[in-house]
Amino acid sequence: MKRPPVDAIGLVGAGAVGQTVATALCTAGLSERLLITSRTDDQALALVADIDDLSEATRAPTRPQATTTTGMHACRAIVIAARASFTNTARTDIRMAGAAANAPVIIRLAHQLRGYTGTVLMVTNPVDLMTRLFAEISGCPRVYGIGSNLDSARYRHTLARHLTVPATAIRGHVIGEHGDGAVICASTTTVNGQTVPLPLQQTRDELRARASRISAGIGRTRCGPAGAVLSALRKALALDDGLEELSASYDSGCFLGLPLRFDRGQSAVCLPALSNAEQQQFTAARHKLHAAYQDLTTQLGTTVPSLTASERTP
Repeated sequence: MKRPPVDAIGLVGAGAVGQTVATALCTAGLSERLLITSRTDDQALALVADIDDLSEATRAPTRPQATTTTGMHACRAIVIAARASFTNTARTDIRMAGAAANAPVIIRLAHQLRGYTGTVLMVTNPVDLMTRLFAEISGCPRVYGIGSNLDSARYRHTLARHLTVPATAIRGHVIGEHGDGAVICASTTTVNGQTVPLPLQQTRDELRARASRISAGIGRTRCGPAGAVLSALRKALALDDGLEELSASYDSGCFLGLPLRFDRGQSAVCLPALSNAEQQQFTAARHKLHAAYQDLTTQLGTTVPSLTASERTP
């Protein structure tokens, strides 16, 4: 059996999304060990047992192991899929509605992981705010959120279906907020390298409704976020080069979705040219996320140190 390229990857959270991420990481065989922690020891141990069964049945090279958050400092990457126990009743800005509930969880993890130098992938919503909160409290140098990665995958898939072309023929991004302030970069979207008329309003409507439709049917989006995690990890761990749309620091430390080009694990922002309307939407998303972050930290009474330019991701 071929040895995995990475010794260990950490996973925080054994809920619905964490379980699917663990399954994906095991079957992908990126690491020899998958270190798992969760809200309770029983949750972590149960998921370890389940993934152990999967590894044995599929002869996967990855072996799970329960640990603590502080026991993950030797991991090459840590995926945070932790979620507080709360009921989300919001009808608009649904992802943003979890900010106050999830923030204390992320703050606690950030303190436990101070000094960690590997890659952190944030899955917890609202992902842009939680990514910034974790990055600024922990001081970790490589922190990304996976929201816009999933939005962009959904965008390309939806367009491909409407235009009856393979998804690989589509080049296009969704950036900004992972939520109501998402920005579709329609002006630079191409199909087989060509600019073509796009069913833009229909696509927007479908993207807006997609997460709610999934949640209504199966309770929570699981597989999409897990796929976004895998794709981002392969770039961040220097296993592949290429483009990923991830939440990262931009303009005075605000975290929001950006196209990042990875070369041997190192990332650089490569924003496409935006139309006037897209630029206005992108600016509005940045202002919204910055204001929401300030409101959140004020509400929590949390003093968060600002990162210097040299400390920010990417």
